[in-house]
Amino acid sequence: MNIAILGTRGVPNYYGGFEQFAAYLSKGLVEKGHQITVYNSHNHPYQGKEWHGVKIIHCRDLEYRIGTAGQFIYDLNCILDARKRKYDIILQLGYTSSSVWGWLMPMKTSVVTTNMDGLEWKRTKYNKHVQRFLKYAETLAVKYSHHLIADSVGIQSYLRHKYSKPSLFIPYGADLFREADMNFLATYRVLPFQYNMLVARMEPENNIEMILDGVVASGREQPFLVVGKTDTPFGKYLEHKFKAYNHIRFIGGIFDMAVLNNLRYFANLYFHGHTVGGTNPSLLEAMASNSLICAHDNIFNKSILGEDAFYFKNYQGVAKLLAAKDKKDHQDYLLANEGKIKHKYSWEMIVHQYLNHFEEILGLEKTDFKASNNNEQEVIAITRKITRSS
Repeated sequence: MNIAILGTRGVPNYYGGFEQFAAYLSKGLVEKGHQITVYNSHNHPYQGKEWHGVKIIHCRDLEYRIGTAGQFIYDLNCILDARKRKYDIILQLGYTSSSVWGWLMPMKTSVVTTNMDGLEWKRTKYNKHVQRFLKYAETLAVKYSHHLIADSVGIQSYLRHKYSKPSLFIPYGADLFREADMNFLATYRVLPFQYNMLVARMEPENNIEMILDGVVASGREQPFLVVGKTDTPFGKYLEHKFKAYNHIRFIGGIFDMAVLNNLRYFANLYFHGHTVGGTNPSLLEAMASNSLICAHDNIFNKSILGEDAFYFKNYQGVAKLLAAKDKKDHQDYLLANEGKIKHKYSWEMIVHQYLNHFEEILGLEKTDFKASNNNEQEVIAITRKITRSS
């Protein structure tokens, strides 16, 4: 099969969850004998035309110059390039800045399947105008896709009830971490099981502020590592708010998986505050890295962790967990989550599920899709308005 993956900044991963997913999926599908193309930002750190057998096409991306509006231009450039090529399948990862161009998708020559990501319009970092736009973008993604993929049962249920549309549940994946080496800890001045941590993008809906408020309220001065880029307004706000607490350490983004997995492995407690979205990659990686997880109490996290984690709803709950929980006392949780990775979330299984999906949809007759351009001016007007307000 000839498959294109759109919707990320590219591979290898230098950014976040979808990039990590695209890297594993594309490499896995190439190893199974398929021709895979991933679209990369033109200024991606990796400038090669091929990566582990994956073909890479770099498209112009102006986000670094003009901000959010550049994401729309980048996605448009990727779609325009894809129109020139005869892909069997186009896999879209997300829709926030791409679905407005859905009417340009080559839906008569390629099968378009979209991973719908999370409930983007719920992200509190967006103002009301942006949230309203994202709800509209979500409807366009549903309209301009032959098939939908949900990465959590919560998203699958939402799509069924909101749009009366079926979607295939395929989560993200992770590989069990087996190469623990405490020498990695020296750089961060921590000792095995004598520190706690979180890994997240610096966004309000990831409840980083709530977790750190809990760290302060607990009165415990064990090191607390905050992994994630702080070069955003919210990241800078957090650094300023907690600068007086020396045990709270903002150590930036870490994309070396050996380093990241070792930090997770040797942490006492791992906090996961995400509230918007499906199967979060960092959560699965924490499960695979022997982490004792304390997660925000919501359907997305509970559908993955079940009873094998501790939950919090507010900063007081975080403080109580920090005061009372010790990793060595809960080996049963660690073993149970390891079993989930092995039997449900392994990358080998996830790649196989996507492969089955691709083979199945190519065996079906394509939907008789006739794109209407009647909404072209409306889409462009809304896009301009939303990029200005962003």
